[in-house]
Amino acid sequence: MHDVRLLPTRTRNTFEVGQMTAEVKPAALRLTERQEARRRRILHASARLASRGGFDAVQMREVAENSGVALGTLYRYFPSKVHLLVATMQDQLQHMHETLRKRPPTEEEPAARVAQTLMRAFRALQREPHLADAMVRALTFADRSVSPEVDTVSRLTTAIILDAMGLDDSPTPEQLSAVRVIEHTWHSALITWLSGRASIAQVKIDIETVCRLIDLTAPAPAG
Repeated sequence: MHDVRLLPTRTRNTFEVGQMTAEVKPAALRLTERQEARRRRILHASARLASRGGFDAVQMREVAENSGVALGTLYRYFPSKVHLLVATMQDQLQHMHETLRKRPPTEEEPAARVAQTLMRAFRALQREPHLADAMVRALTFADRSVSPEVDTVSRLTTAIILDAMGLDDSPTPEQLSAVRVIEHTWHSALITWLSGRASIAQVKIDIETVCRLIDLTAPAPAG
């Protein structure tokens, strides 16, 4: 699922677009090379197990065995399964961001580019629904102890949407508000789709509708 993955919920009110990319780099980048390699093995094992059987299939002992680390070591990296699956989502989002920068959306209008980006995510999620469900459930179960990781997921999602909008400068408060609403709609649409209560066609309509907020919040031309 290294194609496209998006999930939302919390966003800061203000930030610099250029600075945010640096802010959302995972803490793993500060690890030693050996520690980073171990962390990558853990995340890959988590994603593989979730892809096969969803949230319940991700058992910490099995993750440890599949990644070749001691169970105590695994818990030092990730205190719980929820921490692990939210970190797995961060990893998926990082891959998605890289993919989108290499192959950006092709639509001309910002709203259409964001809608295209989010629908690319849904098509990828269709291919691995168990993994998608596991990550969504982890976000739903996350408590205060997972807040930093959840905030990172949200900031990554915001960065992806702002990139799709093609913003070169800091977004206005109105644009950030629109992005938050788009994220909330994305989250709701993803949950209803995973639960079988919405079709991809309906999701597409909802996403395209909410993305029109982008046009309404665009700054007026000078002069």
